[in-house]
Parts: sequence; C-alpha cells; structure tokens
Amino acid sequence: MKAVSARSRAIGAWLTDRAGRCLAFSLALYALVLAVHPPAPLDLRVYREAAPHVLTGGLYDYALHTGPPIPVLPFTYPPFAALLFLPLSPLPWTVLLALWQAISVAALVVVTACALRLLTPRPGRRTRDLALLWAAVGLWLEPVRHTLDQGQINLLLGALVLGGLALCRTAAGRGAAVGLAAAVKLTPAVAGLYLLATRQWRAAAWAVATGAATVVLAWCVAPQQSARYWSGLVTDTRRVGPVWTVRNQSLRGALTRLLGPDATASPLWWAALAGVTLAAAWALRSCLRRGDLLGALIAVELYGLLVCPISWSHHWIWCVPAMIWLAHGPCRARTLSRVTLAVWALVTVGRAVPRLTGVEDHLARHDPYPALLAWPGCVYAVCAVLTFLALARTETGPRHLTLPAASRTHDRPDSDRSLLP
Repeated sequence: MKAVSARSRAIGAWLTDRAGRCLAFSLALYALVLAVHPPAPLDLRVYREAAPHVLTGGLYDYALHTGPPIPVLPFTYPPFAALLFLPLSPLPWTVLLALWQAISVAALVVVTACALRLLTPRPGRRTRDLALLWAAVGLWLEPVRHTLDQGQINLLLGALVLGGLALCRTAAGRGAAVGLAAAVKLTPAVAGLYLLATRQWRAAAWAVATGAATVVLAWCVAPQQSARYWSGLVTDTRRVGPVWTVRNQSLRGALTRLLGPDATASPLWWAALAGVTLAAAWALRSCLRRGDLLGALIAVELYGLLVCPISWSHHWIWCVPAMIWLAHGPCRARTLSRVTLAVWALVTVGRAVPRLTGVEDHLARHDPYPALLAWPGCVYAVCAVLTFLALARTETGPRHLTLPAASRTHDRPDSDRSLLP
C-alpha cells in the first residue's frame, strides 16, 4: 500500500509539473471532439432568443420546441437574467457559440483556482499548477461537459461565486458576487448559507441588498414580467421539466423514481430529507471547527443541489471543488475520502447519468419507474452523502476561521507542496 501511495504521489508531482501541457492537450482534444460531434446548445438558444421578449412583454410565453421527455424549453430565470442576456441576441450564432465555449472554459479554470485558494492559506506556484491540472481533468467530467454541450451558465455562476468568496477582500465584494449570481439563477442563493455559517454578516447583508437591487432594476424595466415571475412562476417547477426523469439528480428526483409521483407525501421522503440535512449540518460543523472554508462551501452547495426540487446533472459542477477537496484537503489520507473520490470519478468520467438517460428514453412508460434503473439513478445523491461523511470524518479541534483575502500579499512559490496527494 505504501508503494502504491508513493507511486501515486510521484505521478501526481510529474503531472503537476506539466500542468500547462496537460491543459493544452485537453483543450486540443476537446476542440477535436467539438469538430467531430458539434454540440446543440439548446439552453444557449433559449438565452439568446428569449432575452428580447423581456422588453416586449412575452418573456415567459416564449418556448423552444424540442422533443421528449422535455418537449418545450421555456425561459425559467428571473427577468434580470434576461436583461443580462440581451447582448447575446445580436451576435451571429457561430460567434456566440465560440465565445460562450471560451468563456465557460475560462470559468472552469477560475473555479479550480479559487477552490484551491480557499483550501490552502498560502497559495503559490504549485497551487496554480494544480488549478491548471484540475481544469484539464474537469473538462471531461460529465456535469462540466453537459454544461458546455447545452450552453448552460453554470460554470460562469460557479466562477462568480467562488471568485467572489476567494478573491474579494471586502465584504461588499463577496456579498455582491453571491447576490448577483443568485439574481441570474436562483440556485446560487444557497451560498448565502455559507456566508451566515462563517459569520460574514456584512457580506450576507450585501448579498441580500444586491439581489434586491437587481429585482428593483428589472421591475423598473419590465414591470409586467417581473410581477408575473415573482407572483407565481418562481415556484412553478412544472415549467422547468419533469421531476421523475433521471436527468434530475436531486433527492426528490431520486425518491420519485423509487417511490412514485407521490414521494413527497411518504414518510420516507421526510426521513431522507432529515437524514441528508443532519449529514450536511454535521459536515458543515466539522469544517467550521477546523477552519476548512472550501469544505464548508462544498457542504452547503451539495446540500442545495440535493434539496432543490430539480437539479439537472449539469447543475452538479460543484463535483469539481468536491473532488479537489477529497484529493488535497485535510482528510485526503482517509480511506473514506479516497473511496468517495473514486466514486465521483467513476460516476462523472464514466458519464453514468447520460448512459442511464439513454436507457430511460427508450422506456415505453415511466410509471412505475423500473427499479433496476431507479437505484443506479441515485448516483449523484450517493456521491453527495459520501462527501458529507468525508467532510465530517475528522475534526482537528477549534481553529480560527480566516478568510482567504485577509492573509497575504507575498508568498513563497512552493509553500503548498502538501497539496499533492
């Protein structure tokens, strides 16, 4: 076992020293894949085509017709998001697609770099190399690939949240980053729990103020659309898509496939919800006790993905920071952390959800949902719970919680060699 561990560290060090080349090779291979199998980014089409309707009053009447199991794709974001997407409409489709892909890949690098910055108190050259290496790997994880293929905004919002929390020196900057991300797509609002858990009261207040300001701005520009969205559409999950499909990797989706469409009325639903809540709270408490900022953020984000009614597999880009923590965090030597990392890799690199989706699409009926397909369809929920347990596994005793921006300006280049597995 020691020989295997030593060899693993040697391989990790060798790859890290060549991180730039690894990323360049990964990008070249990805470009080749795009040339051979061009994506059909339906979500990007919705952003581009729906945005102008915010000014004409038909934003939430717009629908892109596709095919089953989600035959219609409406615009489901707040009106402020449509205002941000307005500059996309005049761009030629080819230019927009290339630009969106480039920005999303750049956002992936920001996600990996900022995750590592939250993890280590003294980032240096080794951290930058690891960020490039993880970006090269992350490009092939299913949630990231799905986000890129669909033209989704998840990577950009993840970069905004992580960048704000890891890089901004002021409470206003950190809070504004979270509030702005939540104003575009409501799910990033769960990062507000992280601000509260880490006692960043001013940042939390700034997040609320920023979110409120975007609502007011959108209301001034598009009052009818804003009233329509906030008075009813915001809670209408039927417009987002069917809960039962394996594409939905939330806790509710998993239990709906296992128990049927009335899963939320079952005592098992409440027991499962209580179980994951306790596991997430345990993980969060353990991370706060040892001053583990990245671990605390991961606990909050994965919990949000689980309890949200619909969490498409492309929402799970937070698997990238989770895998970084499992590989380089304070509990990386634990067997549970290594097993959880291996399960994440198996599920995401092996593209488990798209494979299950291919089987599901050939079902004659989905009610009742086949048990042989329902159980494997819980893969992301299982990964999240395993991550909670890994986060909670070790407590090193109370330690002062230091925000990453409050520390240093000059660091030694190789001060973070301990990040290597």
